[in-house]
Amino acid sequence: MQAVVQDRYGPPEVLRIEEVERPVPKDDELLVRVRATTVSQSDAHARAAHPFAWRLVAGFRKPRWPWLGVEFAGEVTAIGPAVTGFRVGDEVFGQPGRFFGTHAELVVVPQSAPVLGKPVNLTFEQAAAVPDGSSQALDALRQARAGPGSRIAIYGASGSLGTAAVQIAKHLGAEVTGVCSTRHVDLVRSLGADEVVDYTAEDFRARGPVFDAVIDAVGKYAFLRARRALRPGGIYVATDAGPYLESLLLAIPARFAGSRRLVFAMGRRSKANLELMRGLIEAGEFRPVVDRVYPLDQVVEAHRYVETWRKTGNVVLAMPSG
Repeated sequence: MQAVVQDRYGPPEVLRIEEVERPVPKDDELLVRVRATTVSQSDAHARAAHPFAWRLVAGFRKPRWPWLGVEFAGEVTAIGPAVTGFRVGDEVFGQPGRFFGTHAELVVVPQSAPVLGKPVNLTFEQAAAVPDGSSQALDALRQARAGPGSRIAIYGASGSLGTAAVQIAKHLGAEVTGVCSTRHVDLVRSLGADEVVDYTAEDFRARGPVFDAVIDAVGKYAFLRARRALRPGGIYVATDAGPYLESLLLAIPARFAGSRRLVFAMGRRSKANLELMRGLIEAGEFRPVVDRVYPLDQVVEAHRYVETWRKTGNVVLAMPSG
């Protein structure tokens, strides 16, 4: 089968497409032919080992995983003898049992992993863009205690996590302010945000301490900057420490200094989260946002685009048919 492989860290050009050995499912695993996957910021970070702390996860000297990819949509082509609830031919979507592995034509997935039947009202490309961003958004919103009447600001509301968080927060009954650039204002408003702030024209903190929570959906803000926008007792949710070492340094003392708190959302994967999202999709309450679809042989171009930080929602890789 074909897969996107890398044997060293570096720019997008370290990626190449190779023929690799076809995986064989174990007793409790599914073999899925991947029809679509995504190139996420996590893929870009892991590929480049940037920030450096990624090496603690992905391998210190060289990549631990031969190929990247954190989510998929496709068709079940084989099942192990202990698998129940899935049949060959089922259309499914989800995330692999290990952190990466979906930038390949075939992937083996434990039946206990977050994998379910694909929503009937989505294409493979759309379905592949759901699991990762939504799982991160759900964790961030739970940390933010989003619910009826809560006032939530989402900084970076036009990305994968951000577009999911806006829609899920509205489903939970929160009052949502999306913060994004000028070209994304109409999109974020169309996703249900009550207010949209163009950060190139307005500093949302100038509104004063009016938010119960601020979610940094892109890892480009910081707790010290956001404090002005939080009410007493408010919560700042960091989703990616990124270049802001300040967030890590303040994580412990922030829990004890003042009433405003810094917390981290890790985006824990679970089948329950995916079931919730499938229900929202089939009820017409959630739609994945897809910016661009690249064929597999343009994976380097896809990574280059993701690294511009200008993507809207998700960037999808479409696998060859056959």
